[in-house]
Amino acid sequence: MAEWKVMKIVWDLQKAMAREVYTLAGELHGWSPATVKTLLKRLVDKQYLTTTPVGNGFVYRPAQSAIATLRGAADTLLSNATEAATGPLLVHMVEASDLNAQDLDALQKLIDAKKRTLSRRKPPS
Repeated sequence: MAEWKVMKIVWDLQKAMAREVYTLAGELHGWSPATVKTLLKRLVDKQYLTTTPVGNGFVYRPAQSAIATLRGAADTLLSNATEAATGPLLVHMVEASDLNAQDLDALQKLIDAKKRTLSRRKPPS
């Protein structure tokens, strides 16, 4: 969870000096610079962030866009969920999200297409 909060900071900034991340994470979450430094190192090790040395510090950049990274995490989450949990998990995600009309229209189209696919399947004999 903490790593995702640091990623959100870097995604929002697109590139950030370590000091900027320490400052924002401290203000938002009350974390010490040492804690943030550890989280940044983990994210670099996991290849979520890239670093460029600048003077005596580093500039951090996301290795991928937020949507690409989050899709990968969602795929992992869904692959680890039991079949019975998938529907309730997706319902929860929709309920917990601030979606606009365009998002809801896209979801409705997807739901309608999934329903058509289900209705075309033959029931087991």
